[in-house]
Amino acid sequence: MKKFTYEARDQATGKISKANVQADSEGAAARLLIDQGFTPLNIKEQNEYDNPIAKLSGRITTKDKVVFTRQLATLIGAGLPLAQSLHTTQEQTENKKLQNIIGEITASVEGGKSLSESFSKHPEVFDAVFLALVGAGELSGTLDKSLIRIADQQEKDAEIMSKIKSALTYPIIVLVVIIAVMAFMLLTVVPQVEKLYKDLKQTLPFITQIMVAGTNFLVRFWWLILIICVAGIYFLLQYLKTDSGIKTKDTFKLNVPIFGQMFRKLYMARFARTGQTLLNTGVSMLDMLNLTSKAVNNTIIGKSILRAAEKVKGGKALSDALQPEDYILPLVPQMIKIGEQSGRIDEMMGKLAQVYEDELDEEIKTISTSIEPILMVVLAIVAGSMVAAILLPIYSLVNGIQV
Repeated sequence: MKKFTYEARDQATGKISKANVQADSEGAAARLLIDQGFTPLNIKEQNEYDNPIAKLSGRITTKDKVVFTRQLATLIGAGLPLAQSLHTTQEQTENKKLQNIIGEITASVEGGKSLSESFSKHPEVFDAVFLALVGAGELSGTLDKSLIRIADQQEKDAEIMSKIKSALTYPIIVLVVIIAVMAFMLLTVVPQVEKLYKDLKQTLPFITQIMVAGTNFLVRFWWLILIICVAGIYFLLQYLKTDSGIKTKDTFKLNVPIFGQMFRKLYMARFARTGQTLLNTGVSMLDMLNLTSKAVNNTIIGKSILRAAEKVKGGKALSDALQPEDYILPLVPQMIKIGEQSGRIDEMMGKLAQVYEDELDEEIKTISTSIEPILMVVLAIVAGSMVAAILLPIYSLVNGIQV
């Protein structure tokens, strides 16, 4: 099917609207608009390579998706037809890229496709969990509730990631400041001290000689350092896109000192929260495990969940299947076992997610508090070394002592 940009007048209200529609030909697009109660004014086939929106628009944030999902759920829950609800959310959406995608989804729905099928044409925006929940909502007739659950889960996940990023922001800023101060001192103050000693024909202290050597290397070979850094970053990013690189990165996250335990709890919270949402919507146990293995966003944890899924497929209880997995924290199978005994696995997974989310909050606060003194010690060592390298030779000259 081809994509067309159209301008048409609503026959009922006289309002002129502009949007996109998918059809086999321009004539088919015109007939589709007429059937919907519009009078076509202008219809033009759209070339995706000429589309300025596709070229210039920014990325779609989690907030954009949450707002869109909630608006759509509200309109559907109010009894509006699906196509009309999509049209309304498209008009209210501020993100141009998402607005364009909603237009394509609307055209697909108006062309007879289901909402989940229409969403599936945009996997870069709507992941497998999103599609599964929408599909389950369509089958059960509770699409509005499914969309609300999706929005709730997206908000929870975004909130946790935001807290982790906030905890990392302060140390990164301090490290950048330390590097900037070191570079300033090396390039401005240390050369002056070296010149002073040369003029007086004196020998620099050893620590200052190291600083001078570092400064000379930076001045002479800054271009080489820049090339090495850029090349290193480029090849690292390329490596992290490979299967081996992704596995290395995910393993590192789970085992890195201080932050490793925090990441494990993050993945357990994500697994439990996604599992609860899927089971609540009517998704089967095996489908839930397959989807959450992707949703946790860690290949090591994902493989553990898939191995558990194979055991469940063979007749084993989920709690027993998860028990021997190394990176699944002990509380997970314990809580799930209680859910299996009471027949409320989804409810227990929700409580499990809340436990880990609360623990993450506390751990993030603890790390943020404990990281400050560590950074202060690092800053003191760096500042002390710089001061020693600059003041020691000056002190030696003043006192007439050869150091």
